[in-house]
Amino acid sequence: MVRKTDCGGSHRRTFLKATGGVALTGVVAGCLGGNGNGNGNGNGNGDGNGNGNGDGDDDDNHVRFVLNPAEEQTDIIEEYTPMAEYLEAETDADVELIRAGSYVETLTALETNQAEIADTSPTAVPGGEGFADVVGMRTAFGGPLYFSTITTLPDSDIEELSDLEGEAVTVGSALSLSGTLAPTLMLSDAGLDVGNFPDGDPVDLDLQTAGDHDTAREQMINDPTVAAAASGAFASAPQIPQEQFDDYPEFVEHSAEYDGAGSAIDDDNPELQLLAVSDPLPRAPIMARSDWDAPVRDELEEALLAAGEEDLIPDDVDEDYELWFTGIEAADRSDYEPVDDVLDELGLEFEDFS
Repeated sequence: MVRKTDCGGSHRRTFLKATGGVALTGVVAGCLGGNGNGNGNGNGNGDGNGNGNGDGDDDDNHVRFVLNPAEEQTDIIEEYTPMAEYLEAETDADVELIRAGSYVETLTALETNQAEIADTSPTAVPGGEGFADVVGMRTAFGGPLYFSTITTLPDSDIEELSDLEGEAVTVGSALSLSGTLAPTLMLSDAGLDVGNFPDGDPVDLDLQTAGDHDTAREQMINDPTVAAAASGAFASAPQIPQEQFDDYPEFVEHSAEYDGAGSAIDDDNPELQLLAVSDPLPRAPIMARSDWDAPVRDELEEALLAAGEEDLIPDDVDEDYELWFTGIEAADRSDYEPVDDVLDELGLEFEDFS
């Protein structure tokens, strides 16, 4: 039976230098394996951080699956429940779904033995080297690529990215590839001095970290002091008229969001004006803890890669709780070289974040 744990109260993002990888702190004790429950699976005496030795029920088959809340308004536990039920039906796994509070927490959970597997950001791939393995890459309607956008409101005076000099722009989580890092590079390429953001303050404009894609968009809509917002196209395209994307042929060809562009514009969701679209980005990975050696691991990974759209989004699922990807294809670290390229062009290392 799928276990559901909703955990989203912490947004602390602290990066510590560590040999061979990144030591991350910030997981909510008591949500990702704490509460003195050993490894989060049993009834042993833990240290409150999920690092104790539990004597839990069938630990080898208990799989803690941590989920990354990229959008504020989604019920990610409900969305992932059909996947968890499919995995339990196909394997001996007992899947516990845990909603993390931030991008950082998904990676932290793998490093600190508070999870076996995680849905996380593409930026987790370089950040997790040495303790987290890429199982596969999410796909949406056959496509492994997605895009970042920078938008404004139609009645603003902003016509191109260079017009954002001196303005406030909202972005997502500091570790979000499409919500923050790719847009920061886009602004830099437009001639704006972004300093060493998000490791420090930009020079030519005010970049404000909103935490997730939806919040970044909504802050721009509701706050007249914010001139533009960066977000993944999955959060912005429904409010951008489709014809605005026609100048971006890669988006038209590869984006799962193109067909539905503009479909959500109404009195509650105002039209957005597209300023720029990023280069194609690799979709987010499913990652597993490197030292997870339970027999159920192979079963689970094989089932994930074999899952079809009907397994992830069954016909009887309410459309409000549909998962936003339709499959998982085999992938490895080399598929995420574009992430390394973005970091290199921005002059950032994961150890730089503080």
